Amino acid sequence: MKTTITTKGVDLAARSRHWHEAIGKAYFPLDLSFGRPEAFDGELTMWQLGQVSLSRLTSDALMYRRLPKHLHVQGPEEFLVTLPSKSEVRFSQGGKEVRANPGAFFIERSHEPYEFSHAEAADLWVMKLSMDMLGGRVRAPDRFCSLEFDATNGANGLFVDMVHLIPQRYDAMTEETRSIVGRQLVDLLALALQSDERVLNSGGSSVRAAHLARIEAFVRRHIDDPDLGPEEVAAGCGVSVRYLHELLRDTNQTLGSWIRDQRLAAAREDLANASDKRSIGEIAYARGFADQAQFSRAFRARYGITPKEARLRE
Repeated sequence: MKTTITTKGVDLAARSRHWHEAIGKAYFPLDLSFGRPEAFDGELTMWQLGQVSLSRLTSDALMYRRLPKHLHVQGPEEFLVTLPSKSEVRFSQGGKEVRANPGAFFIERSHEPYEFSHAEAADLWVMKLSMDMLGGRVRAPDRFCSLEFDATNGANGLFVDMVHLIPQRYDAMTEETRSIVGRQLVDLLALALQSDERVLNSGGSSVRAAHLARIEAFVRRHIDDPDLGPEEVAAGCGVSVRYLHELLRDTNQTLGSWIRDQRLAAAREDLANASDKRSIGEIAYARGFADQAQFSRAFRARYGITPKEARLRE
């Protein structure tokens, strides 16, 4: 589905409220401060790609605030990936500040207050995705927030190129294709994040970070193996089991719980894919669960609904 919301034709006195409502529906509730509320212009176009949304905002100067009051009633955690195409954007969250110009992108987290502003008219591309989607591809995705990423080369550039290409091809895509493209866009984002040296070297020595990155990649490649455990992972990554557990203490999560979360996130994505005609049992086995009953219990404990209910919601 493609939708466009604009201030054109809206009374000047009602434009700020109109934009507040548009932003809240597209992303999540925010407080807005307008540079010129009496003459504000803005347009928002959104393309839905299965569980992912891509939008383009063009607007006059504006400040967006995610405040503690907005966090009292929370839905599932989400991330926004913002790519400015015109003018500088300032963003601060968790004590960090980013000043991003065209040629960069950064990530905002829904479950923590933040401030986002541009002093001049802006043209922004924004991707919205769930914590589960990104967390199913990279460990602890919140560590990527408030970092500025180069959008001009390598995997980063490929991610940005795809963002710009999707609207041109959108009308010719089927709903099934759009959903697949949405997942591929998240894959490209994960690839771009994982290749960033600052991320690899953060939270410890470069050697330990490199080991963790290798462990993450090994687990994702073998997520369908029901016998995947510390011995298999350690052997596959060339480290001892003892050192593996020592490395994982830095992440505040056990290997078993992280593998389970990866499997559940992947299975939930499968269930949301309308083109995936496998039974729930087949999906459970393909994602490394020993039996369907075990999978259903873990899925309900994690998401509050059964796998069947998750499939019916899509």
